[in-house]
Amino acid sequence: MAERLVTFEQDGAIGIVTLRRAEKFNALDIPMLRALEATLDEAEMAEDVRVMLIRGEGKGFCAGGDVEAWAQMSAADFQVQWVRYGHRVFDRLARLRQPTIAVLSGHALGGGLELAVACDFRVAETQVKLGFPETSIGVVPGWSGTQRAVRRFGAQIVRRMALGGELFAASDALALGVVDRVVETGQALAEARTWAEKIAGRGPLATEAAKLMIAVAEGEESAAATEALASGFVALTGDLKAGVSAFKAKQKPAFSRS
Repeated sequence: MAERLVTFEQDGAIGIVTLRRAEKFNALDIPMLRALEATLDEAEMAEDVRVMLIRGEGKGFCAGGDVEAWAQMSAADFQVQWVRYGHRVFDRLARLRQPTIAVLSGHALGGGLELAVACDFRVAETQVKLGFPETSIGVVPGWSGTQRAVRRFGAQIVRRMALGGELFAASDALALGVVDRVVETGQALAEARTWAEKIAGRGPLATEAAKLMIAVAEGEESAAATEALASGFVALTGDLKAGVSAFKAKQKPAFSRS
């Protein structure tokens, strides 16, 4: 059996999703994107997991999209198979029910930064650099670098990276709000675990609901989030139980608004 490109493991209430393509600094190609999507589905179904860490194997977090994977694509395939599909996978990450922490033990550039931006929090090691260098090779950020990143950090910061080509050191990214914590080299995973344990100790349903409400305010997924919150509320009521019981018994339900 071939080694998995992306893996999920559970450590108590903490889930860890690991990109495993260290020889390419965890650069993303189509097989990696497919593996990430499947792994996120698996991770979200782990009922006891309350916080998710996203990390890369080896010295890198994620070097972004693998240029060799898309350079020979036709314009149509590049749009659909690369950009639209990658967007779908990153949206899947952004909309996980659990809070997520990106563990930046290596540079987060291009698609790698977009991956980190799709997480709720980012812990970076001091040597890490962050940026959107895509225009230097004639392409643009395609996995929400000009959309989600602008919503979360502001247009001017994204302009400096995507138009001006600036690479931010971890300390600068911290001051600008692009990352949430900076630690010494080799300490990002330990810091993220400690933070995750604190988050996991909070009310799990309240935390998930708060994440959804923030997503609505941010414009991340207003329709789905509104329906999820309303459905979750109704599912806890006596009315739902009465309705399902009556349906099974082929009777008229007696709702009590309880």
